[in-house]
Amino acid sequence: MRHVQLKAFHAVAVHGGFSRAADALYLTQPAISDQVRKLESEYDTRLFNRTKRNVTLTSEGEKLFKITSRLFEIENQAHDLLSSQKKLRTGTLRLHVDSAIHVLGVLAQFRKKFPRVKIQIETGNTNQVIDALQDYRADIGVLGSVPTSSNMDVVQLNESPIVAFTSADGPLHKRRAATLQELAKHPLVCREAGSKTRQKLIESAAATGIAFIPSIVAQGREAVAEIVAAGVGIGFVSEKEFTNDPRFKKINITSPRILMSESVASLSERRENLLIKTFMTLVKTYPF
Repeated sequence: MRHVQLKAFHAVAVHGGFSRAADALYLTQPAISDQVRKLESEYDTRLFNRTKRNVTLTSEGEKLFKITSRLFEIENQAHDLLSSQKKLRTGTLRLHVDSAIHVLGVLAQFRKKFPRVKIQIETGNTNQVIDALQDYRADIGVLGSVPTSSNMDVVQLNESPIVAFTSADGPLHKRRAATLQELAKHPLVCREAGSKTRQKLIESAAATGIAFIPSIVAQGREAVAEIVAAGVGIGFVSEKEFTNDPRFKKINITSPRILMSESVASLSERRENLLIKTFMTLVKTYPF
């Protein structure tokens, strides 16, 4: 087993393909494929399921990926220790967020201090954010709950009530407020099952005896917004995430009042990573 083989394997696992791994490591695709093939051959095992469309980890590959994630995180920490000032002048900070709006001010401060650090932002629901942190695919997570995992460093942000929204001429567009029971009588447009907003709505409805049944389930906040904009039904979002888009009318939920607790999180074992440490310090001191 050689370090270069593990690095090639890890890159394919992280980037989801041989071509993207080659780009990330500034190598050719045949070179990456050859290193992974040699690793599989040496240990007589298959680490990836390969099809024409995608590459996925086998069960053995998933076990090895957990190990290489820790291995290369430790390697990165050693690099950070030896080149701390350089790291803050370059490098990449990866965020996985349910909504970037909650940390836009912090991002602006960070960019002003360290303009040469690249920032990558991916979006997903709360479950996807936690998975990305645990799998080392993200450095910082922004999510619609407060993680209870003991291996997380968490900064809780201000709470924000969930509001409903409809199109300019959609259901209840003339109402400024409504109860959840009134809203539930209309077509409801909700996010996928991993959405913390959807989970909160369903739990609150069940606690008050309201039948809350989504008519349309869409993947992601943007998809929900576009469906609502078409006049199909009523969507839901935390008030802080509601935008003043003329296509939408906000409807405050008067009963029950449902609060979202946004938070910023990172893995505790990575707290000495200089980029993560710097960003989390800014979050703690930012006047939200």
